[in-house]
Amino acid sequence: MADKVFPSSKPTATAAPGGAAAPTTTTTSTTTNGGTTKSHLINPTARLPYRPQPHNRRRNYRPRRNYCCCCCFWIILIILVIALLVAITGTVLYVLYRPHRPSFTLASLRIHRLKLKTAADSSSSHLSTLFNLTLSSKNPNSHLSFSYDPFVISCVTSNGDVLIGNGTLPAFVSDGKDESTFRGVTVASSSDLDAETVNNLRPELKKGNGVSLKVEMDTKVTAKMGGLKSKKVGIRVTCDGIKGVVPKGKSPAAANVSGAKCKVDLRIKIWKWTF
Repeated sequence: MADKVFPSSKPTATAAPGGAAAPTTTTTSTTTNGGTTKSHLINPTARLPYRPQPHNRRRNYRPRRNYCCCCCFWIILIILVIALLVAITGTVLYVLYRPHRPSFTLASLRIHRLKLKTAADSSSSHLSTLFNLTLSSKNPNSHLSFSYDPFVISCVTSNGDVLIGNGTLPAFVSDGKDESTFRGVTVASSSDLDAETVNNLRPELKKGNGVSLKVEMDTKVTAKMGGLKSKKVGIRVTCDGIKGVVPKGKSPAAANVSGAKCKVDLRIKIWKWTF
């Protein structure tokens, strides 16, 4: 009677090249109902495959970015439309009314006192002045009126810009095609001067053809046209080309203002600087 050989159920290790045992173990199992044998491969050092996870942040970021871009686009579009409407309105108003700047004229300047006294030891110098001005303002526009704040008047020398007098002019309103005249505007000074200022002023007083003077007036103005009213804008009126004479005795001396021309410039202030 022949002996039957049954296969062993223990795992059989196969030798790897070099005499080391292979890391793979083969397990053979036999089904009880006489089915086929299944082989299972087990590798303890193998890693699970990487499966990227979906990012929820990316899904939420795209709609936000699109929303911001859409908002920026509409804001820029609205600003451009408003700027276009303002430009069209300004052009129409300019064509219809043709606004012009107001004009100023220095009619006369009388010098009552212009004295520079220096101490015997030349340690200090004192300036005493007294002027009377006649000014006129004209509005060349028919449908545009100007409302002026009080003026601050300064009288300086044209060459060295030495301040020799201060004064004020009251606020007033200049309607369309209106001309306002102010007489007896007082500009005076009584102050001590330093050595540098005295050195700049003394040659001017000794000139035979007179002292070159300049009158500057600073204020703020509001323009009004119908129901439209602008914001206050700073202006400076500069009247240059005045020749003053030092008075002799008690009688005042009339300055030569025939060559004086007054110009109006805007004074725009940005932070600490004025242009």
